[in-house]
Amino acid sequence: MLGPVKSLDAVMRHDSGEALAKTLSWPHLIALGVGAIVGTGIYTLTGVGAERAGPAVILAFAIAGAVCACAALAYAELATMIPAAGSAYTFSYTALGETAAWVVGWSLILEYSLACSTVAVGWSGYLVGWIQSAGIVLPHDLLVGPHAGGIINLPAVLVALAVMGMLIAGTRESATLNIVLVIIKLVALAVFITFALPAFNADNLHPFMPYGFGSTEIGGEKRGVMAAAAIVFFAFYGFDAVATSAEEAKNPGRDLTIGIVGSMLVCTVIYMAVAVAAVGALPFTQLANSPEPL
Repeated sequence: MLGPVKSLDAVMRHDSGEALAKTLSWPHLIALGVGAIVGTGIYTLTGVGAERAGPAVILAFAIAGAVCACAALAYAELATMIPAAGSAYTFSYTALGETAAWVVGWSLILEYSLACSTVAVGWSGYLVGWIQSAGIVLPHDLLVGPHAGGIINLPAVLVALAVMGMLIAGTRESATLNIVLVIIKLVALAVFITFALPAFNADNLHPFMPYGFGSTEIGGEKRGVMAAAAIVFFAFYGFDAVATSAEEAKNPGRDLTIGIVGSMLVCTVIYMAVAVAAVGALPFTQLANSPEPL
């Protein structure tokens, strides 16, 4: 063991004064999972995946989803055994000890910090596009960070602050608002698919795997289905967010499994449908060169 280990009773905090309110059912958890997974990844990585794998980016999303599903099943099993807040941190504390939990906890903080900043920057690109389409021009220094010659990516900061405010409002309130946001995101993707399918051209799917199935270095970059799968894997991050809400689930034994696995299946189907519509409507070379592929 790596340091002291907490018992299940201690981790689950049975004292009524410490336990979190059980307010979430499986629809909330599925919406929470879909809301955490569906985000900037599908809006930006579709073009990157098409650049690496061509039309086979569809297959890349399926492979990435299958790999994530394996991890999701493990999370579902652990979350039902240890229905307490904390996700991987709590699991590690119970099984391996405090030291391992400390490492895992800080790794999760680093993961979500990087992922949230990436998502905020991705949404910033679309937000700036919408603002400019309305005829509003903002200074370049306020649209990109120092690495791109600017001062600060102000739209990304505003997006992050807006999400933070939503979370501060409370679990029940943020979960309800999250359902609304999930519906908006899914409707937006459904609208994209609806408008893209009439332009579907089967010729755009040939050759289906121009760079092969494996990962091959071409022009200084890794290309192929597996190379694309390694990149679009990022689009599936967030499924573990459901496990962090384990203690707030009304029926953890049932709801957590449905929430984790269900959200993964829903997102995999959505991603593949969007990829089919995107590469079918445009040659993958045009899709790859677009900063806003959708």
